[in-house]
Amino acid sequence: MTFVHEASKIRNVAIIAHIDHGKTTLIDSIFRAARTFRENARVEERVMDGLSLEKERGITIKAKHCSVSWNGYKINIVDTPGHADFSGEVERVLSMVDSVLLLVDANEGPMPQTRYVLTRALKLGLRPIVVVNKIDRPNAAPETALDRTFDLFIELGATDEQCEFPVLYGSGLDGWMTKELRGSSEEHGMDELFRTIIDFVPPPRVDESLPFQMQASAITWSDYLGRIACGRVRSGTLRKGGRITVTRTRRKNPGSADFEIVSQREETCAHIFVTEGLERAETEEAGAGEIVWVSGPDEITLGDTLSAQSLSDSPLSPLDIEEPTVSMFFLVNTGPFAGEDGNAATLRQIMNRLTREARVDPALKVEDIGRPDGVKVSGRGELHLGILIEEMRREGMEFCVSRPEVITRTAPDGALLEPVEELAIDVPGEYQGIVIQKIALRKGNLKNMENGGTGVLKLRFQIPTRGLIGYRGEFLTDTRGLGILSSRVTGYEPWAGEITSRTRGSMVSMDSGIATSYSLENLQERGTLFIEPGDKIYCGMIVGESSKTKDLPCNPAKRKQQTNHRSATKDATIVLDVPRQMTIESSLEWIEDDELVEITPKSVRLRKNILDPNERRRAENRGNAAA
Repeated sequence: MTFVHEASKIRNVAIIAHIDHGKTTLIDSIFRAARTFRENARVEERVMDGLSLEKERGITIKAKHCSVSWNGYKINIVDTPGHADFSGEVERVLSMVDSVLLLVDANEGPMPQTRYVLTRALKLGLRPIVVVNKIDRPNAAPETALDRTFDLFIELGATDEQCEFPVLYGSGLDGWMTKELRGSSEEHGMDELFRTIIDFVPPPRVDESLPFQMQASAITWSDYLGRIACGRVRSGTLRKGGRITVTRTRRKNPGSADFEIVSQREETCAHIFVTEGLERAETEEAGAGEIVWVSGPDEITLGDTLSAQSLSDSPLSPLDIEEPTVSMFFLVNTGPFAGEDGNAATLRQIMNRLTREARVDPALKVEDIGRPDGVKVSGRGELHLGILIEEMRREGMEFCVSRPEVITRTAPDGALLEPVEELAIDVPGEYQGIVIQKIALRKGNLKNMENGGTGVLKLRFQIPTRGLIGYRGEFLTDTRGLGILSSRVTGYEPWAGEITSRTRGSMVSMDSGIATSYSLENLQERGTLFIEPGDKIYCGMIVGESSKTKDLPCNPAKRKQQTNHRSATKDATIVLDVPRQMTIESSLEWIEDDELVEITPKSVRLRKNILDPNERRRAENRGNAAA
């Protein structure tokens, strides 16, 4: 049994930063310094990235909660995602903590997501601790990074108290932190970080005289216990087996502070868990200030208030989650190969899986708009939806998805508004011309350019979200993989006009069969192939990108006509280029409105929405006539 009695000995803190600024790596060093694991324990790098997708991609997708003990204090730490598409995770967990460690890369300084996460922390009244990380790297400029961070505090309207933040310098990778920039060395270890957290982060603000109350800030699922809610106990004591009231609320109007009770029900607290290191330890009771996991209530959702009966009339305010900006359709797989690689999911199965995901991800919305073959799913960006697609794929499901499109709004004067983003690009100087040209074609405006003297330019743009759809892969090609691109949604602006994304057509198969070397040798001269010899193809499947603007009908399964002449070396002379490997993200960026991505556990295929060429031609004619 684990139980922390005194709230004064608890510190709750979140680590926030832009992607790749070192959050998860810093936590690895914190674990080592606090001796969380046995001396002989084998601990992987980036131990907080537990999901296989997180380890593969090197990013944090889901917020993680861990704890360490130091000098009699318990420090609860939340590792938050750094990518803007998973901002819903950041918004929830900040409601559980009393301060944040704001990590800033000593070379890059504040980046778009730094602005976003800091905005949310300041709005909640939290006082950050600034950690300038990676100061041992080449080209590190920690003083410049700190100056830019302070300017960002002022720009975001931080109070005088919030601007008086402590500063630490160090290397999360090597495991040392210090308050003094000069004479830094690895000998300092992590004690200075622990000491700053204990001295600066306030203990949880609680009222132990009041009955129990907490808010569900995160939801997870267990096959044995069902739904499990995570949150910070704000008052009183929660006891295993006790009766609690679950209250669901909603705002009366968007943006309004007023809210109303939707439903209330009595439930039993079946299990209580607190976090020790990376593991959840069951306990009989938990006091105010502790972050706990609670099972028992069946239908608990994010933002619900759990409380004693005497506080049922005073629920907590609903969580504020920013609205999705991008949507797409998840459709039943109607292709000829449906069911060959996995479970060809029915509409009901797709809907159930997406609804379950929406219950634990507040940034995801699922809408049944009456379409017989699919549902509309909205999220915070292409990567947000792409990760969901990959998770469903690994569960064995087969389905199709449409091209992402932005979610627009209507202004009070009737004008059409669309989401716009702040785009940050670091690119070698020789590629700046092509980058600026391509972004200008996508309605992007250059706002700032900095030359740090290292040959790498820092470009800042404002661009419509739909201008970024399909650009990331093109950007990597244009910059030979040397450019770095990141963005965040900043608001809504008037519709910027038509944007031409893809300038080349599709190579569409007119037949079904097995792709042959003979046919592909001829086709590769007319575009870029997505398939190789031996791949199964079907009529209406997209097998490559045409070198021209219009779609190119083709037959990749065509065989060479047989003659009575033999050539033992003929096939050996065929030289084929390596086909372009289309991932889920690159496929979503590439397809047009009349095309789909077919997802199976083994394959990612591209296809036309209407497979039959004659039906497709008639649909195009009807569309042209209507226009």
